[in-house]
Amino acid sequence: MKRQIFSWRYIIMIVCILAAAGAVIFSQQPKPLQATMVADSESGTKVLVLNYHKIDHTFISLAVRPEDFDSQMKYLRNNGYHTITPDELYDALAGSSTLPENPVLITFDDGYEDNYTNAYPILKKYGFKATIFVVTGFLDKHKKGYLSWDQAREMDKNGINIESHTVNHRSMTDLTDDELRSELVDSKKKAEAELGHAVNYIAYPTGTYNLHIAQMVKEAGYKAAFTIKYGNVDKASNIYALERVPIFHTEETNKDFIERIRFQPIFESFGWMKN
Repeated sequence: MKRQIFSWRYIIMIVCILAAAGAVIFSQQPKPLQATMVADSESGTKVLVLNYHKIDHTFISLAVRPEDFDSQMKYLRNNGYHTITPDELYDALAGSSTLPENPVLITFDDGYEDNYTNAYPILKKYGFKATIFVVTGFLDKHKKGYLSWDQAREMDKNGINIESHTVNHRSMTDLTDDELRSELVDSKKKAEAELGHAVNYIAYPTGTYNLHIAQMVKEAGYKAAFTIKYGNVDKASNIYALERVPIFHTEETNKDFIERIRFQPIFESFGWMKN
C-alpha cells in the first residue's frame, strides 16, 4: 500500500512540474500567439473542426454569446487560421489536394435561426466559411427558433455550407434499420431539393453512432460524417466518424476556447486523446 501511495504521489508531482513548465513556456510566447497545427509523418496535419450550436444569450451551455463568438472569430483571424469547407477537408484526407496553413472547419449543429441572425453576420465580417448541419424536418415547419429554407439558401450561396443532421434529430442507436434509412435518405433528398445541389455530409444527432450506422451512412450516399467525439481530424481519422472540438458557454468562455484549440493538437501528438 505504501508503494502504491508513493507511486501516485510521484506521478502527481511529475504532472504538476510538467504543467508548471508548460505554463512558463506559453507565458513567454509573443502575443498574439500564432497558431501552429501539429503534424506527423504518418497522419499529416491535424485539422481543427469546431462544433457550435446556438449563438445567442440563452443561458445554457450550448449557447455561445454573440460577443464571445465574435471574439473567437477575431482570435482565429489574428492567429493565422484559414477556414475550409467539408469538401476541402475530404479532398485533403483523400490526398487529392492540400489545405491552407492552420485550417479550421467551423460547424454548427441543428440549424437554429440565430445561426442566421447572429453568427452569419460575424462570419461575413471576418470573411469566414462555415457549415451548418440542419434538421430538415424542423425548417419551415413553424418550429420556433429554427432556420427557414430561404435563410438556409441565402447562406448556402454565400460561403455557409448547409448539410444534413437527419430529419427529426432522433438518436440513431435507438432506431430500426428502416427508420435509420429514412432519416438518412429523406433528409439528404429534402436538403438537395431545397438547395439545388448535392448534400454529401452529415453530423450524427446527439453524437450517437456505431459501425453499422456508419455503414448505412455510406450506403445512403454521404461522403463523410461528423461526431461529437473530442479531437482533431487527420488521415488516421475514420471518414464516417470525424472528430470535432465542441465550444460551449462557460464561466470563462473565451479562455476555455483558446485553451482547447491551443492544446488539443499537442495532446494528440503525445497520443493522449486520439484512439
